[in-house]
Amino acid sequence: MAQPGAGGKTGRGCSRRQFLRQGGLALAGAAMASNLGLAQERTVNKSTKKIRIGVVGGGFGCSFYWHEHPDCIVEAVSDLLPERRQHLVDTYRCSKAYESLEKLILDKSVAAVAVFTGAPDHVRHCVACLRAGKHVISAVPAACSLEECQELVRAVQETGLSYMMAETSYYHQSVISARQWYQEGKFGDLFYTEAEYHHPGLEVLFWVGQGKRTWRHGYPPMLYPTHCTAYLVGVTRERLSTVTCTGWGDDSPILKDNAYHNPFWNETAFFKTDRGNAFRVGVYWNAPVRGCERGQWFGQKMSFFDPHPNGLGPIIVRPAETTEKDDAGFVRKLPAFEQYQQPQWWQTEMLPEPLRHESGHDGSHTFLTHEFIDALMHERSPAVDVYEAVAFTAPGIVAHASALQGGKEMKVPSFDRKR
Repeated sequence: MAQPGAGGKTGRGCSRRQFLRQGGLALAGAAMASNLGLAQERTVNKSTKKIRIGVVGGGFGCSFYWHEHPDCIVEAVSDLLPERRQHLVDTYRCSKAYESLEKLILDKSVAAVAVFTGAPDHVRHCVACLRAGKHVISAVPAACSLEECQELVRAVQETGLSYMMAETSYYHQSVISARQWYQEGKFGDLFYTEAEYHHPGLEVLFWVGQGKRTWRHGYPPMLYPTHCTAYLVGVTRERLSTVTCTGWGDDSPILKDNAYHNPFWNETAFFKTDRGNAFRVGVYWNAPVRGCERGQWFGQKMSFFDPHPNGLGPIIVRPAETTEKDDAGFVRKLPAFEQYQQPQWWQTEMLPEPLRHESGHDGSHTFLTHEFIDALMHERSPAVDVYEAVAFTAPGIVAHASALQGGKEMKVPSFDRKR
């Protein structure tokens, strides 16, 4: 699986022809590759072929940059609603528009489909695309149940086609940096990680039009875990193996009678990884917290703190021999504390020149656009392929089940091929 990480111009030079293999993902940026000693040559693609993509979903689906990628053509678009369908047409300057995904996938000119429909429909829609012979990139989460995780993996295996999950946190600028440091061994033993997705006020998305409920009405927080799990699984490729989770709700009438029988606004999960490390995830949708998608990594040699919405960060902390006394008179080591100037990796040669601009979710949308198209062009697995996607998704499904059972410790199944 090839995977871009934190490459680009770092003051030590960079070449488009050097790539890093980090957990299988192709990484532009010779500086990073040489740091890790994992550089490899890859023939520059000189093919005149283009990936002809269909885009489904005129909301979030309009926030990507398929029309700017030099190796991609938006062949067709689709949405059930005429106004959203027109939005897709206007965004991607594509005149071919279908009334449904089911009609779009009959188009033989479409080689790949970007599925940006509601979460409960992702597996059904992605499997339909795969069975129709189309590669797929899907919005998160990959699935809403363990059975759907298995169904998706099976469809990819049986069709031999590419699947990628468009997890934005994977390409947050700080996560790209953390992947680089992890591969360089700068963290040492990365024994504990935390990630938080705080989004108070989501209930405004529970209804549309004349009080009609959307799929988000009452949706369990831990069924939307990937903005957090990417902070660990997307850096180290560990697998989350066990979990205990606590949920909180306030008997609000808004949560009554939802399709998911979910009583929780907020859920906090504590995971153990297959390497024996600890990981905390907090997904909070109704609390006096400032919105964020962030993480922090605690290592033996170095810790890194993502920017905090209350004003701290990004910060690197390292061990030091300086000591101080606490307020009780006990001596403790005073670690070295430094402000980190976060590179904007989207400005570097990690991306084709037309995509080197700001984009949604901390610069991740241009990366997601490029990774999917580049993977198809070079016939390699994308960064967040189906196995990574379910490794991001399934732990949240089990965590929610744990919360419903009062925090019972539960095992998270693996859907990997033998690694």
